[in-house]
Amino acid sequence: MKLLKRLFLLALMTALPTLASAQETLNLFNWTEYMNPKIIKQFEKKYNVKVVQTYYSSNSELLAKLMAGGDSQYDVVVPSNYMIERMAAAGLLMKLDKSRLSNFKNLAPQFQNTPYDPHDAYAIPYQWGTTALAYDTRKFKNPPQTWGVLFDPKVNPSYPFALMGGSGQDTLHAACAYLGYTFGCDKISEWKAAAKLVLETKQRHNFTGFVDGTPALHQLEKGVIAAGIVYNGDLANEIESSPQATKYIKYIIPKGGAEAWVDNMAIPAHAPNPGLAYKFINFILDAKIGAELSNWNVYASPNAAARPYLDKVLQSSLVQPTPEEWKRLYYMPGLKGEKMKAYQAIWNAVRTQ
Repeated sequence: MKLLKRLFLLALMTALPTLASAQETLNLFNWTEYMNPKIIKQFEKKYNVKVVQTYYSSNSELLAKLMAGGDSQYDVVVPSNYMIERMAAAGLLMKLDKSRLSNFKNLAPQFQNTPYDPHDAYAIPYQWGTTALAYDTRKFKNPPQTWGVLFDPKVNPSYPFALMGGSGQDTLHAACAYLGYTFGCDKISEWKAAAKLVLETKQRHNFTGFVDGTPALHQLEKGVIAAGIVYNGDLANEIESSPQATKYIKYIIPKGGAEAWVDNMAIPAHAPNPGLAYKFINFILDAKIGAELSNWNVYASPNAAARPYLDKVLQSSLVQPTPEEWKRLYYMPGLKGEKMKAYQAIWNAVRTQ
């Protein structure tokens, strides 16, 4: 009997390094600087696991990685709303079993059963925000609350302004809204009309170029431009860190509409550890963890249960649109096939002419 015990203890000691190395690992593929490190440590401690994070800087980079086999390398990814439909159609995402997400009920109603993911089949909202018009109130005293601040030379005959570059969707859809098609325009004829307006706008002497949201906000703060398209989360962050630099910046959801965007947690189709992925997603959906994430990011939380724990700026009208403003917010359409080719051709023509 003693010999058996000694043999058992010897076998156990031999196995200890193997047991230690068998610690579960969650592979998280996320945007840079988009996860509070303290939350990662809390999750690792609670479940005695290791989280390995890698990063991407655009949805197109994420898509390319998953299509190249990354759908079997990562457990959780964070695509934006317009990418969900495209990734699901390509077989890159796992269909979710919401019975494994006890905190799903914490999501606010407007973030359940969304147009880009009916029945919440593939995506769980992570953070959200709006992309709309910002201008310098010292230059524009009482402008019309429309995209005319950018597109109407009578409203802005002389002050420098910028339009958003990147995929061009925010700029073309803003032009659509100004022309009366609403921000949700989805017809090729409407995009062509919007492109014509953007080409005309490029010829104005006070147009400074295509500038993405974050640098456009910095240019507004420095007085380089007087109007541009920015992210409300960036502005909320700057209001907290640089109140003097932002005191003359006003952010509005113009008539005709603007973009509401949602970044979502999703599980790749062949994730190596889907069970741990469910635990992580459910952990982020906890009320206090959700608030901790948004307070760190200074982006809005889709988690209704988190709201009592949010910092003051995240409960302001800048971050939380009114019911009337919600009526003017649109999710970008998930383009694919011939429609995507047509859109890309139109935008490429705008950028190169």
